[in-house]
Amino acid sequence: MFKLFLVSLLSLIVVAAPQAQTPSTQKPNLDAITQFKSFLVNVKNAEGDFAQQQIRPAKQGEAQAKDLRKSQGYFVFQRPGQFVWETKKPFEQKVIADGNQLLLWDKDLNQLTSRPAGQGLAASPAAILFGNTSIDDHFDLILGEDRGGVLWLELKPKGGEKRDMPYSRIGVGMKDGLPVGLELHDNLGTVVLINLSKIKTNITLGPQTFKFSPPTGAEVFKVK
Repeated sequence: MFKLFLVSLLSLIVVAAPQAQTPSTQKPNLDAITQFKSFLVNVKNAEGDFAQQQIRPAKQGEAQAKDLRKSQGYFVFQRPGQFVWETKKPFEQKVIADGNQLLLWDKDLNQLTSRPAGQGLAASPAAILFGNTSIDDHFDLILGEDRGGVLWLELKPKGGEKRDMPYSRIGVGMKDGLPVGLELHDNLGTVVLINLSKIKTNITLGPQTFKFSPPTGAEVFKVK
């Protein structure tokens, strides 16, 4: 369960978020690559809400693609590599990265699973948004099109990075200095869509933001 949930989290696809706040250092008329790199440098932390949707392509005999699952919740991150991804509906779960380990808390199961953060996050979609890695070390950046005012770029995995990723194509949409779109497609045609909204950047975060202790009686599993 931990692996499936974590892969879903690391395979984020972010689409337009009209309520997003613009970093004061960003000019909205810059190209997508310039905006994206500026976001990685200038936005040290952020929080907001998300609504996630996973879609698979239509099978033979089906008229349209099918929604596989939907969820919504809250996220917060701080570079380098700290984040909380809290699903509130339809199930209450949390993924917490404190910089050293990844924790998955499942409220319904009263179960906490932990594993080392490892190097796998370095080239993951989570690192694209939350990490402090050099994007040019893992991806070639290619300018894309303008879709209704959202400027897109494609992240093409370099060399050996491809075998470590569960997706074949990544698109990032930028608007007003924020990544309002991130499209991830796997080799089977499945897409995960996540709407981000109510985003606040470079805020004051408390010392307990990325810490979590399970309630008394919870099951705790450690994966090495």
